[in-house]
Amino acid sequence: MRNETNFPGKQTWQPVLDYTEELHQKCTHEASSPFIYPWEEIGSGYCYGPAFGHWDIIHETMDAIHTRPLHARQQLLNNLHNLSCDGFLPGVIYLTNNEVRWGTDQTHPPVWIAAVDRYMEVTKDESLLEQCFEALQRQVGWFERERKADGEGYFYTDILNHKWESGVDDGIRFNDTSMGKFACVDATSHVYSMYRTLERWADKLGYSSSQYRSRADELQQFIQTKLFDEESGFFYDVWAVDSPEKRHLCFEGIWPLVVGAASPAQAQRVIDEHLLNPNKFFTNHPMPTVAIDDPGFELRMWRGPSWNSMTYWAARGCMNYNRDDAAKLILEKALDATAEQFERTGTIWEFYHPFLGEQTELARKPYTEFNQPCKDYLGHNPLITMAYLWMECQ
Repeated sequence: MRNETNFPGKQTWQPVLDYTEELHQKCTHEASSPFIYPWEEIGSGYCYGPAFGHWDIIHETMDAIHTRPLHARQQLLNNLHNLSCDGFLPGVIYLTNNEVRWGTDQTHPPVWIAAVDRYMEVTKDESLLEQCFEALQRQVGWFERERKADGEGYFYTDILNHKWESGVDDGIRFNDTSMGKFACVDATSHVYSMYRTLERWADKLGYSSSQYRSRADELQQFIQTKLFDEESGFFYDVWAVDSPEKRHLCFEGIWPLVVGAASPAQAQRVIDEHLLNPNKFFTNHPMPTVAIDDPGFELRMWRGPSWNSMTYWAARGCMNYNRDDAAKLILEKALDATAEQFERTGTIWEFYHPFLGEQTELARKPYTEFNQPCKDYLGHNPLITMAYLWMECQ
C-alpha cells in the first residue's frame, strides 16, 4: 500500500487520486489462468465483473507506469499472453462463477502499443521491445486478414453486427447506416498507428522498416484526404464524410490526432474549432463522446456523457501537435470535475455528467437491468496518468 501521497497536480485532486490508487490495489488479484502474473480487473463496481478488458487494462496500465512500473509491465505481459498464434487478441476476458470465458469473434482497439511506448519512455526499460514487436506483427496480420475494408482502410464489426468491437457501445455513427465492410475512422487510425509503431520499433531493433513506413504513409494519405471534411473541420467514417445527413460529431473523429495521422492544419482545426469549443466538446467535464450541439447528443452511455479515458486520449492528441496549452486545459478541467464528483459521491464513475449535474441523471443501457453508470470503475479512469500528463504540459 502507499504510505504517502505524492501525486502531481492540485491539492483538490489528491483525495480522488489516492482513492484511485487504493482501488487499483484492491482490484489486483493473484496470478491465475489465463494470466501469468497478478492481474487487475476492470473495477470492483463493474456490473459484469470481474473481468480483464484489453481496452480497460491499458488505461489501468497507464496509471501504474509512474507508481508501480512492475505492475504495469506485468499487465502488458498478461495481455499479450492471450494473443493467439494468428494475432487475435480477446476484447474482454470474463472471470465469473469460477469460469473463464471470452468471445472469439471480436477484438478491441489495439491501444496496448501506446502503453508500451509510454512504459519505455518513463522507465527507460526496453527489454520488452522484441517481444512486443513480434506480437504487433502478428496482430497487424490479423487485422489485414479480418478487418480490411472494401477499398482502403479498416473496419470494426460495429458496422456489421452492432456488437461494439470498437469499445463504443451503441455508437450513434452507426444509426441508419448500411451494413458493410466500410472504413471506420477509428479502426483505420488504429491500424495506421500499428504500422507506424512497427516502423519505429523496427528502427530501434535494427530491422528493416521500409515496408511498415510505406503502408503507414498510404494510410495517412487516405485518412487526410478521404476521412476529413474541410467544411466542418472534422474527421468522419468513410460513409459519412461526403454525406452531411450521416455525419455526427463523435469522439471517434479525433483518433487521427491521437495517432498522429492528421496533417498539422487539420489537427489545429479539430483542436480549436471542436475540442476547445464550449458548444461542442469543451464542457464542464470534457470530453463528451458526442458534441453537445449534435442532434444525437443525449445523457446516455457513449452518446453524450464524458469518459476520462477519452479525455486522456484527446490530450495526447493535442500534445502530438505542439498544443500543450490545449491539453492542459482539457486535463485540468476534467480532473477538477472528477474531484468535485468524488467529493459529492465518494466514488469514481464509469462515465460522467458533462455539465457536472447529478450522476443519477445519466443512463447506461436502458434496455438492460444495468441502467446507471458503474461505481468504482477503473477501466476508463486513468486519473493518475492524467495528472502526470497535466504536469508535463506546464
